[in-house]
Amino acid sequence: MARGRSKNLRYAILAVVISMVLWGIAHGGSTVEREYDIPVVFSGLPAELVIVDQSVTKINVRVQGSRAAFRSVTLRDLEYDENIKGAKTGRARYEVDDARLDLPRGLTVVGLSPSEILVDFERRGRKNVKVRPDLEGQPAEGFALGEVQVEPARVWLTGARSRVLRLTEVVTETIDVSGLSAATERQVKLSMGSDHVWMEQDQPVTVRIAVVPVEPQAGGQRERSG
Repeated sequence: MARGRSKNLRYAILAVVISMVLWGIAHGGSTVEREYDIPVVFSGLPAELVIVDQSVTKINVRVQGSRAAFRSVTLRDLEYDENIKGAKTGRARYEVDDARLDLPRGLTVVGLSPSEILVDFERRGRKNVKVRPDLEGQPAEGFALGEVQVEPARVWLTGARSRVLRLTEVVTETIDVSGLSAATERQVKLSMGSDHVWMEQDQPVTVRIAVVPVEPQAGGQRERSG
């Protein structure tokens, strides 16, 4: 009797093990479909050109495969790389190709949107312009602003030629001088006014602001003699 119960127990354990293996195979091998929005990146941009517009920044991709295969997908590592070597000024069309996606084995692309990427290129330009500090507010009572120095006083800008060449100066981010009673120094960023213009050399801009005391004016009125 005891031997029979032991034999039944072994069969029960074996059945549980087999069912767990089958469950794992069924859930690991079943086909599923998932959707990703993958960022578009460009490689091979000619040095004399600038991208001024693009129709999309992400590609929507539908992928099919086993659950096990999807476990090896890291979303942050996925990107759509479009090689634009040989581009010229003007608008170019690039057909979206799933072969550019580096997916793990066992995964298949079943849908892509959009089917093409439109990219506008413009010739690169450069120009040397003055840096103007943007100050707001008033110093503390009894003080006034003195000399304001900017270092560097001029910078080289580069970017889309049409945008760069029409600039005569570039302004710093706003500096609040409210309540100042002593000289101060600030490191600031520049406000380019365009996404397609930037400093040729990424260097800090320092603004030195002097504050001077103001002589009080003589007040009161003299009495008339009469």
